[in-house]
Amino acid sequence: MPHSSGEIVARPAASRSQDASSGLRRLDQRGDRSALLYVPASYSPERPAPLVVMLHGAGGTAEHSVNLLRCHADEYGFVLLAPTSEAATWDVIAGRRYGPDVKAIDDALSQVFRRYAIDPHRIAVAGFSDGASYALSLGLMNGELFRHVLAFSPGFMAPLDERGRPRVFISHGVWDAVLPIDPCSRRIARDLRSAGYDLEYAEFPDKHSVPPAMIERALARFLSG
Repeated sequence: MPHSSGEIVARPAASRSQDASSGLRRLDQRGDRSALLYVPASYSPERPAPLVVMLHGAGGTAEHSVNLLRCHADEYGFVLLAPTSEAATWDVIAGRRYGPDVKAIDDALSQVFRRYAIDPHRIAVAGFSDGASYALSLGLMNGELFRHVLAFSPGFMAPLDERGRPRVFISHGVWDAVLPIDPCSRRIARDLRSAGYDLEYAEFPDKHSVPPAMIERALARFLSG
């Protein structure tokens, strides 16, 4: 199956169309399950922008991801790409293998890179819950593209291999009953530290959620380089 390796081949283009349009649009890709793209009003083709690819949790949609980060995209000037999984959650979780969702993300990124000026050194893959698990997995396999991984309450990571060395941010609620912190983020953090990754790990006194303070902390790390 194409993209079964988990590899994303899209890269920021040296030449591109000079699209300066801003706002929210659905990419022409997979009908109702197409990715959403949000470009802040501050975007200019003359200044390559950071890009965050935000992955929703199980049962979520691209709209959930946009609602979570849209105001931050406006404040900090990053472009926001929000894919939607083909099934109720991401392919490696729903079908135990990579494939259709990797391809959809790759195709969406290709469209973004052809039309907008993106800073190749400031591209992050982020996610919440199942989306965080998928972000960690994709990020470690595609660290030459995704220089940062922002994982909010992940359950696991399942890279087939590791390419590049992305910086990683993980946050998790200590009272999380959906994805308990001990076998999930605490274990993941130990494994990443043992492997030598540049990791910032934060716990907070709440349940399965993404507190605004954790978003701010993750974005500050990402945007600082």
